[in-house]
Amino acid sequence: MAIDSGLFRTIIGNFATGVTVVTTANDGLLHGVTANSVTSLSLDPLLLLVCIDKKAHAHSEMEKCASFGVSILGADQAGLSELFARPGEPEKGSLSGAAWRYGPGGSPLLEGALAWLECRVRERLNGGDHTIFVGEVIDGEAVRAEAAPLLYFRGGYRRLAC
Repeated sequence: MAIDSGLFRTIIGNFATGVTVVTTANDGLLHGVTANSVTSLSLDPLLLLVCIDKKAHAHSEMEKCASFGVSILGADQAGLSELFARPGEPEKGSLSGAAWRYGPGGSPLLEGALAWLECRVRERLNGGDHTIFVGEVIDGEAVRAEAAPLLYFRGGYRRLAC
């Protein structure tokens, strides 16, 4: 049986993922994009990969940046996920009105996230209609260890049942 992109999406939608917002700062312009295609890659060295659609504004910003931030969202942050899932251009000194701060390495990070990472871009790899950005982790923190994660499964947000 041949698998087309629609069936592939349905199948892969059965794989629950966490939800993040990947952020960049280029020449004073800030940008964020919701991403669930974020994966730890290596413990030695510490590497993370992020996949960004080549048609997204975030792609051109990631192509220009030397580093990026990853804010891991909690279950109470679905609104932030939706905000950064909308197409939008980078803004001077703003992240679409969301509360944020610069991390130690200079990447914008969302306030209230469960955890965050800052990465220096190490490689950019072709991945079909996406580019795979491999980041070397330079800093991070688990901020709200007690809070539940925001999960995405079968086309919608879900909660972790414990």
